[in-house]
Amino acid sequence: MFCENLKTMRKAKGYTQEELAIKLNVVRQTVSKWEKGLSVPDAHILSKIVDILDTKVSILLGSTISDEIDENAVAEQLAKISEQLAIKNRRNRKIWKTIGIILLIMVLFTILLVIFNMPVSKSISTENSTSFIEKNN
Repeated sequence: MFCENLKTMRKAKGYTQEELAIKLNVVRQTVSKWEKGLSVPDAHILSKIVDILDTKVSILLGSTISDEIDENAVAEQLAKISEQLAIKNRRNRKIWKTIGIILLIMVLFTILLVIFNMPVSKSISTENSTSFIEKNN
């Protein structure tokens, strides 16, 4: 897979994420996202990575593309990786949305409990105050 191959090849060449990022004119966090599989570079950056790491696109992407670099094949491979990431991101958003809704319901439920318990506690304190005043008079 691309993320693992990139990390392995970067380390084999002795580059840190920061050094590779500088050579590619991107921030270090971008390289980190690539290596974690959270995103993928576009075709232009991919060709720069291949040049810097002195490798082939087919090796970097982890598939067997013919020795002739076919741009359509590279684009197709990147499209597949992007689609897999999109599916993963949609799944993550759905999970976080569900968690958010559950938390919102819990907060609303707590607020409703506080609102409906306020009159009860006020009436109790009013009754206590009234009986205290009556006892003292």
